[in-house]
Formats: sequence, C-alpha cells, structure tokens
Amino acid sequence: MTRAAYIAAGEAGSNKGTVALGLVELLSRQVESVGVFRPVVRAGREDGLINTIRSRFQLALPYEACAGVTYDEVHADADRAVGEVVARYRALAGRCDAVVVVGTDYTDVGAPTEFEFNARLAANLGTSVVNVVSGRGRTAAQIAAAVELSSRELAQHHDQELAVVVTRAAEGLTIAHPAPVFVLPETASLRAPTVADLLDACEGRFFLGERDGLGREASTLMVGAMSLPNILDRLTEGAAVIIPSDRAAALLPGLIAAHTTPGFPALSAVVLTGGTDLPAPVERLLRGMAIPLPVIATDHDTFDTATRLSSVEGRFTPEATGKIDTALRLFATHVDGPLLLERLDIAKTDVVTPLMFEYELLDRARARRRHIVLPEGEEPRILRAADILLRRDVAELTLLGDEERIRVQAAQLGLDLDAARVLSPFDAELRERFARAYAEARAHKGMTVALARDTVTDVSYFGTLMVHTGMADGMVSGAAHTTAHTIRPAFEILRTGLVSSVFFMSLADRVLVYGDCAVNPDPSAEQLADIAIASAGTAARFGVDPRIAMLSYSTGASGAGADVDKVRAATELVRERRPDLQVEGPIQYDAAVDPSVARVKMPGSQVAGRATVFVVPDLNTGNNLYKAVQRSAGAVAVGPVLQGLRKPVNDLSRGATVADIVTTVAVTAAQVHDDEPGLPGEPLELADRR
Repeated sequence: MTRAAYIAAGEAGSNKGTVALGLVELLSRQVESVGVFRPVVRAGREDGLINTIRSRFQLALPYEACAGVTYDEVHADADRAVGEVVARYRALAGRCDAVVVVGTDYTDVGAPTEFEFNARLAANLGTSVVNVVSGRGRTAAQIAAAVELSSRELAQHHDQELAVVVTRAAEGLTIAHPAPVFVLPETASLRAPTVADLLDACEGRFFLGERDGLGREASTLMVGAMSLPNILDRLTEGAAVIIPSDRAAALLPGLIAAHTTPGFPALSAVVLTGGTDLPAPVERLLRGMAIPLPVIATDHDTFDTATRLSSVEGRFTPEATGKIDTALRLFATHVDGPLLLERLDIAKTDVVTPLMFEYELLDRARARRRHIVLPEGEEPRILRAADILLRRDVAELTLLGDEERIRVQAAQLGLDLDAARVLSPFDAELRERFARAYAEARAHKGMTVALARDTVTDVSYFGTLMVHTGMADGMVSGAAHTTAHTIRPAFEILRTGLVSSVFFMSLADRVLVYGDCAVNPDPSAEQLADIAIASAGTAARFGVDPRIAMLSYSTGASGAGADVDKVRAATELVRERRPDLQVEGPIQYDAAVDPSVARVKMPGSQVAGRATVFVVPDLNTGNNLYKAVQRSAGAVAVGPVLQGLRKPVNDLSRGATVADIVTTVAVTAAQVHDDEPGLPGEPLELADRR
C-alpha cells in the first residue's frame, strides 16, 4: 500500500515548498521509490517545485506523471477536475512506495475557498494532511487561531491531520494541539529571490556572464541611477544592480570590476533595462571578458523593472541549490522525522538505493558533527562543496589558503562560507608548532625542526598535521593534487598498520564493499587477511552487515596454484584471527553474489550467494572490477576510503564533482572513532583567526 501525505496551506507565502522538500528527503531514506504530485498546476509552463524535487531526488518519473490538472480546468468544471486529479494520482501512486502531494499555490482559486478545495482533494485521494500555517506577521494567539480554523476545516472533510507545520514564525513558539506541531523559524535566505526569479519576473533574457550564477540569491535590489563613484559607495553584499542599458557602457565595466575586487561587496547580478543595444565595440569587449556574475537584460524601463523585482519572493528551482540545502537543513532541524514516519506507518525497506545510502552517510556525519580540514581551499569545487556541507550542517570545516582570496572567491561564486574557518599554511605560530610535531614523528628518519619548517607549509602536510595534533578530526584532499601528494603525509604520520582501501559500490538495491582496489598492488596472504578484517570493520561502521568473499579465479577446492593458494591461506588467517566474522574463500564472484550459482558451487555456505564484502587478490583485479561494475551496472562508487590510519584522511579524484566531495567529507566524518583523541595538549584556539 502506497503511503502519502498531502501538504495543504491556508494562504499564499506559506513556504510549503520547504515542507515538501524535507518530507521527500525523509521518505527517500526509508523507501525505494518516492513520488511527488501536484493536483493543480498553471497552464503553459512546467511547475518549478515538481522539477526541483524530480531533479534533486533523481526521481525516475516524467513531469506529466507528477502533474494533475490546470487552474483553468478547475474553474471550468471543479467536479470533473477532481475526478481527473484522482485518476492521475492513482496512476502515479501505483508506481511509488510513498507520495508527497503538494497543494495549490493561491494563484487562481479564490483564497476563502482554496483551503476547503485542498481539504476536499485530500479526502478524495485518501491521504493524511500536513497542515501548513504561516506565522509571518502574526502573534502566537493569532497563529493558534489559524491552526484551529484550518484543522476544523480538515475535520469537516474527514481528513486525518498528520501534523501541523508553522512556517516563518519566531523562535520558541509553542502551540497546544492534538496533532504534533513543528515550527520552522523565518529564514531570510529562503525569502530572497534567485537571479533566475528576477529574470522571470522582468521577462528578461540572459545577456552575458556566468549562467551558473542564475541560482544565486539576490539579497537586495539597487537602482544604479547615479554616477559610478556614487554607486560604488552604496553597493551591498549580494545586491542585484538595475541600470539603464543606454548607460551600461559607462557603468557595467565598473560594476564588474567592483565585483571582482577585494574590499568591494560581491554582487548577485546586473539587470540592464530599456532594451537598448550596447555600442558594438563595448559589447565585443564585454563578451571577451570573463564576467563572473550573470548580466540579464529586459525591455521594460527602469521603474517598471524595479517595481516588478521588488515584489518577487524566492521560489525553488533546480538551479537554486543553496536555497534547497537551506530548506532541507531547516526541516531536518525542526521537524521530528521519526515521529512523522511513525504516524504515516512507514517501515524502512531492506532495499538500499544510492540516494538512500547518500542520506545515510550525511545523517551519520551530521550526528557526529566532526571537524574536517580541506587543504585545497582555493579550488572552486571545494568551495562549492563547503557551501553545501555547511548549509546541511554535515561537519565543521577548515579551509587552507589565503583567507582574502578564499573569501573574495566565495563571494563571487555566491557562496556562504561564513561558518568555515580559513587558515594559512604559513601561519607563523602553527608552522612552528607543526614543525616540532613533524620532526618528532619522523625523528627516526633524520627529520629536524629546521627541515620540517619548510615541509609543513605544504597544504597536504599542514592538513595532516592538523589531524595529527587534534585540531581536526579528518582531512579530504586530492581535487587539485595527485593521490601520492595527498596521502604520503598520512602514511608518514598517521599509519597504524597496513594501509588499504575500500570502495562502497552502491547498486540499484544494495551496497557492496570492495577492497583493496586502490593501494596495495600485490598483497601477501597476511596482508589480504588484514585487508579483509579492516574492510569488514569499515562495512559494519557504515551499516553494511559484513559477509566476506575472498575472491579468486576458482571456488573452494576446485583450483590450485600460487594465486589461489594465497587466497586460501588468507581466508584461514581471517578465521583464526576473527572467528566471529563470516568469511568464504577462495570463491569466484558469481558464486559470491548469485544464490543459484552458490547452491551449485558452494552449497551450505553462509556467505556464498549473499556476500557483501569482496576482497580482491591484487590491485589489477580490484581496479578493473570496481570500474567494470561502476560502468556496466551503473553503480555509484564511493571511495577510495582509506583504512589503517589513526585518523581518517581520504583522497579525491582530480575529476571529482562537487557531489563527490560532499560525499567524501561525509564518509570521512563518519569514519572518526569516538575514542580516538588527538595528541596530548590543548588544541590551538581558532575562533579569533578568522
């Protein structure tokens, strides 16, 4: 049976999109397939919230399946429209384990009757209702009255009230009510429109600059009706500056220069009004420049444009990633997810999709709230990932590099990194402290403090020494450096035994662990046993029940030779050292994963046919195995995750995406053991080094 929740709001501007995003994410952690459905949409354009949710949560649903009828159809024949909505909803629900239904937007239906219409729809769809009430501009008594009024309306239609969510309210608000009440405080960045919102509102067109900047939030509007010096004096952070197109030749180059110059606020966009063409030489000059912010143009005059843009509030679009992350964090922080799931009667599935695994990683990291250092602090992908990590409250972050350059670059990219610490690897106090620590750790290799002073300014060494001395819990690097450059300091300083790696291979319905596919070229039997035991521990730490398959080209006693004998010996060593672990080997991959093959080749085995941890005999096999599964089966590979270090350091591919970096930081934070403190001594206080 499909479980569903209908999100109904009593008025416009209730910010129910935040509730919809949060509820879809909550359900995506529990079940394999989640759908989104909007009973009524506008005609002539696709609904932005549907597409935002489809994009963000990778829903394998066409837009048409997620949309009901148009407002025009409701006006023409409401009863017929309701019947069509029910039919479309049932078609979608038949494809999903859970559905989030998002009610109307108070655009075309009259406000006094629209909540009643949503209550009627929810009753016809057979869904429980999340009652969303706006607290904006209301006292606690007024909010309580609004909750009571809307709840009474739901009761009249025999709707089950799943919960009440009061949005845009003051912190600390409490309301007594039979259903659970959750309060989402007013959040300025959710109100702020994106540049894409401004473009739509003024019926504009993208003219030049950085198209990726359309997702930036415009914190304020400014009409540039003065001379350039006066405009520059009045610029504010995140402003969208409106200027007449016939003055763009005089003003636009100066605004672009201010945006990229330290000491001036970073802008969100420039809006050219009036539709006047730029002089050909000026346009040619501008199009030849690297302009790191979007410039949009509209045919409306300056007054009309300013009027249109001043009334725009933020909305969710697939490009508004910062706004989406802020909304998801707000929901997760203030809504009791387990209670909602309990009231919806949704049990967690045994299936683990890539999206569910990603959420599990983020949840584990968020619960631990670890401190991760990112040595490549001036790399744009790292900065974008840091913005997401901070918005989602995944970890505390320190970025290494020149603070002014990092802060300016972040502002130009429209990122919020205020909560991140920034340290220079040439900081005199830390350089001396780390030189002593490194010289002590490598004294057996002849390292001295004098030599160490130069070594520790390398960002990989500096970051590793932050971890070594307890100033950070883990490190992630490699987006702009080689693997050797990233992990060599960790091998020198943090190694506790054999260093190996695993990849988490997230298939369509489960997560498997492959080790070692990245570090040891030709491990001995003893080393293979170490890798197997370490990989089982890593698997268990991330919620994968370890059943170890020691892979070889033959199964059981069917083969002989040095290679298979090595695997056989390693298997016996694992059994001797860890009799509590389930392990089988030597075993071929098909016998390890396919129950029908396992019954023939290794009947009665507790591992064959259901293995979750796969230990390869050498690097050649492992590297090809994980890449073949990744490319052929469409698996999401998370890793390599290093094992055998006192504290976690993980390497990124130099082709890593922003999403890869976010995931790797979450893995690193979750790897930290609670009983692994840093070296004795007080960590250096960083709060005043911003």
